[in-house]
Amino acid sequence: MKVGIVGATGYAGQELVRLIIQHPQAELAWVTSNTYKGERFDKCYGSFKNIYEENCIEQKIDELSNDVDVIFLATPHGLSSSLVNDVLLKKVIIIDLSADFRLKDALDYKEWYGENHPNTSLLKEAVYGLCEINRDQIKGKRLIANPGCYPTASTLGLYPLLKEKLIDTKSIIIDAKSGVSGAGRSPKLATHFDEVNESTKAYSVGVHRHTAEIEEQLGYASNDKAFINFTPHLIPMHRGILATAYANLNDNYDYDTIKGIYNKYYANEKFVRLLDENVYPETRWVKGSNYCDINFKIDKRTNRIIIVSAIDNLIKGAAGQAVQNMNILYNLDEDTGLNQVPVFM
Repeated sequence: MKVGIVGATGYAGQELVRLIIQHPQAELAWVTSNTYKGERFDKCYGSFKNIYEENCIEQKIDELSNDVDVIFLATPHGLSSSLVNDVLLKKVIIIDLSADFRLKDALDYKEWYGENHPNTSLLKEAVYGLCEINRDQIKGKRLIANPGCYPTASTLGLYPLLKEKLIDTKSIIIDAKSGVSGAGRSPKLATHFDEVNESTKAYSVGVHRHTAEIEEQLGYASNDKAFINFTPHLIPMHRGILATAYANLNDNYDYDTIKGIYNKYYANEKFVRLLDENVYPETRWVKGSNYCDINFKIDKRTNRIIIVSAIDNLIKGAAGQAVQNMNILYNLDEDTGLNQVPVFM
């Protein structure tokens, strides 16, 4: 299959380039970049020297779509939905890494993103591409909304408990930490080295846009409206997300019961690793990979459960999951091109 990448010079975009050029069934036809138009890709990312040295080209998606089967959109919110239309979707599959098609309700989009949705006609058609949960819905579709990084870690951790109605949907608190790459490549004062190094801070407290996405997906799992407190934190590291979720249990469950529930949903999932009892995820164990590591602890004193999940925000939280979605769409083994061993150091 021939692939094009729009927005290839962002952090998630360059990870897509890295994964696609190593994918045995994919051919990278072109990459676009508004910032680096006309420049060789390896001049933007020196790690691609002698590996991928094609020029970044102008984003003329209507013309470029004639040369590919799949287009990944690694673009900011608001842009993807202005590019995608029915004519384009009749020619290619779109896997969108932005937030534009993740929320089903245009009013929620306006509330959390502060603007009207540019293309509400496609919201119903778009499939939320959380592969382990929605793979049957993904198959055969032409527009995939690739999940956000925080929602991926949070939803995978909580989904089995909500599906089996083991926790109170109104009691969920999620405390998540992310590396600085989650803020993107564009320079900002808040992500300068001296602003981030040797410091940790909460940000977008109570108003982070991923709140709506997490609540929507948890609501589908529980068949009930979910309300959460979600607080993200910026950690002085390049990449990785550690999400710790807390919730009230609906009964007095023991470890074996809860572990059995997680095994029911994830025992056969390549990219979800359930850790041994009292071993808790670390971001270094998933760095550079498409894995999500999960474990839990029952707090008998409070009858609450604590769930810890870790992902690489740029891989399972973005580019890797996007490639996993492509594999599902083309009936390939889901791990095709995604068998990278995590980088410990």
